[in-house]
Amino acid sequence: MANSKQARKRARQAENRRVLKASQRSMVRTYIKRVVKAISTGDHAQAMQEFKTAQPVIDRIADKDVLSKKKAARLKSRLNKRIKALAA
Repeated sequence: MANSKQARKRARQAENRRVLKASQRSMVRTYIKRVVKAISTGDHAQAMQEFKTAQPVIDRIADKDVLSKKKAARLKSRLNKRIKALAA
């Protein structure tokens, strides 16, 4: 347990940050699931639409360091690859 005033404040801040980041991670996962669901239905147009809405969300969360930039790039790349395979 935090003993000093500063340590108590840092513990509070860390908890608030943890809750916020968990919410943001969950939001990103939801957008990714929407894209995956559209891909699984086989509808290329719908998959592209969902991907275009998910892409800026993933980038924004990566900018906030909730996800690493490399992981965000990897997620987008893999989703895009699946969408392109769907079109072929």
